[in-house]
Amino acid sequence: MKKTIKRTFRVSKYVIYKETLVDYKEHFWSFLGAFFGIGIIAFIQSHTLSATENIFLIGSFGASSVLIYGAIQSPLAQPRNLVGGHVISALVGVTVYKIVPDIIWLSAPLAVAFSIVLMQYTKTLHPPGGATALIAVNSTGKIPELGFWYIISPVLSGCIILLLVALFFNNITPNRSYPTHNRLMKLLKKKHLYKMKKGKL
Repeated sequence: MKKTIKRTFRVSKYVIYKETLVDYKEHFWSFLGAFFGIGIIAFIQSHTLSATENIFLIGSFGASSVLIYGAIQSPLAQPRNLVGGHVISALVGVTVYKIVPDIIWLSAPLAVAFSIVLMQYTKTLHPPGGATALIAVNSTGKIPELGFWYIISPVLSGCIILLLVALFFNNITPNRSYPTHNRLMKLLKKKHLYKMKKGKL
């Protein structure tokens, strides 16, 4: 009994240690990725739109940044989820807004609920997608006027910017790899190892 308690204590201690370990390099690259990803979108908005037209930098991109720069191993942070989740949710949000434009107590829950189910069905679950759908039905001013263009810009165009930055900063060091299940990257690594072995023979 004492051995079991001691072993449980040792395991718990190790898990707590690993969970609270601060990896400064990891935080540094997460910071740079988020800074440049959101920064580029904000820069484009500030130079192409007036200060009152806050339509290119939508709030759900901030939540996506947490995943794709800070939790890159998460299945919810992968490129398919990032782009697919946002685009599907935007499509749902705009469609719901077109059908029920003035009944917010109905359009808001419908947009979020349908976006979740469609993301689950298409295996593109991305939590910030729910916010993208909600923005489509809950915003005032320019976003409702965009209609289905909302899906292309700001949603798709913003996702592509975030993704390109993520592909750069999340693969800049050998300790980070994004996407996590990238078949192309695995194939390239195998070919590289094969060439190295062949060169040694």
